[in-house]
Amino acid sequence: MSLNDRRALAARIHRLAHITGEFLLRSGVTSHEYFDKYRFEADPACLQAICREMAARIPEGSELLGGLELGGVPIATLCSQNSGLPLLLVRKEAKRYGTCKLAEGPDFAGKRITLIEDVVTSGGAVLDATAALREGGAIIEHVLCVIDRQAGGAGKLAAAGLRLEALYTAEELKAAV
Repeated sequence: MSLNDRRALAARIHRLAHITGEFLLRSGVTSHEYFDKYRFEADPACLQAICREMAARIPEGSELLGGLELGGVPIATLCSQNSGLPLLLVRKEAKRYGTCKLAEGPDFAGKRITLIEDVVTSGGAVLDATAALREGGAIIEHVLCVIDRQAGGAGKLAAAGLRLEALYTAEELKAAV
């Protein structure tokens, strides 16, 4: 992707998803701006452009892509289509009925999984999923996200042995408009 195309995609994501107001984040922090990922995920052309770029960043040796409920699922699904890697759909908590699984898809024990998330703030959802999947035998070292809000998540993930690669930081999105 050329630098101009990258800036254009950043501006498009910002235009679609950036909203202001008062928002309580998953981390418990209140923010006066929010990136509503469902707005860019609901735009087919924007989502396809995002996922083409993210698929190109999937680390060598990845065997599965793990899409985190809910926002990471559409992104991981298209990254799976673009890369040819199988998809693992990861819930926030195991189902309480049927198979009672935390993750749906192929067996993941002993597999190298790259987790896919939409927006990383504190990294809490990624850390929860990583702990549960590692307990089930998964090997997780890499996380790809569309937006890193630059609110400490990357550092917390690094402390858990995870390398975060964001398509964009919040700063990059703001600079594109």
